[in-house]
Amino acid sequence: MAAETPTDDSLRAFEEHRPVLMGVAYRMLGRVADAEDVVQDTWLRWSRADRGEVREPRGYLVRIATRLAVDRLREAQARRESYVGPWLPEPLVTDFGPTVPDTAEQAVLADSVSFAVLVVLESLSPLERAVFVLREAFGLPFAEIAAVLERGESAVRQLAARARRHVEERRPRFDVDPARQRDLTERFLAAAAGGDLDGLLALLAPDVRLVGDSGGKAKAPLRVIESADKVGRFLRGIAAKDSGPGFEFRIAEANGATALVALVDGKPEAFFQLGVSEGRIQHIYIVRNPDKLQALA
Repeated sequence: MAAETPTDDSLRAFEEHRPVLMGVAYRMLGRVADAEDVVQDTWLRWSRADRGEVREPRGYLVRIATRLAVDRLREAQARRESYVGPWLPEPLVTDFGPTVPDTAEQAVLADSVSFAVLVVLESLSPLERAVFVLREAFGLPFAEIAAVLERGESAVRQLAARARRHVEERRPRFDVDPARQRDLTERFLAAAAGGDLDGLLALLAPDVRLVGDSGGKAKAPLRVIESADKVGRFLRGIAAKDSGPGFEFRIAEANGATALVALVDGKPEAFFQLGVSEGRIQHIYIVRNPDKLQALA
């Protein structure tokens, strides 16, 4: 049967499920631009499909987007072997708002896009990552995931168990209370911007880790910095260098948590997010790769 011409109904059906498709693709790839490309390619497939044969549009679209994301992830993982310095996800502005009214569901969605989880997901195979995302973030039944990936249900269950165990063993445990995150972020900003080393050391856990992502395109540490003293002195040093006319910080909501965006003349120059536990900063993520800051503009 010949492919159909897109109609208003087909466009409405696609737009209804676009947030889910973007959610799947971003969690699979960790890049906003790559996720948007997957969604666009999914639309092209959908617009050419024989939709009379499609019983459940959401499942059909998720299947297309997931398979496209798996293929793209395999290519991306090969490229990341030559990436300069640590790799971090591209920051994603998150505001679930009234589209996700349930607080528990918001917490699950926020956690599934957190830097801590996305960094760990990088160490999974593409199929393990797909199963984890579809099961843990979106709650798809194993039978449906098996159909998406064209695998047996028992094999999918094994992939899910292996991926969940891997993530649970490696992910840091952070405090997710929004008020506490914002308060500590504001105190961190005040101490760092003021060059207050003692103030910083009071906020940092003794074994704090700072991870910077520049891709070799901006100034950022090429290795993880560990210990409160080394991290504090590094932050005081960059604060002294980066302050000046046109420089400002804004607090934002990204990847399900409070974040800081540094701007110069209104253009994003750096992204900071803190991993907080027991009232102290355990992780600091800094993204300075300009290719990963465009969506923040």
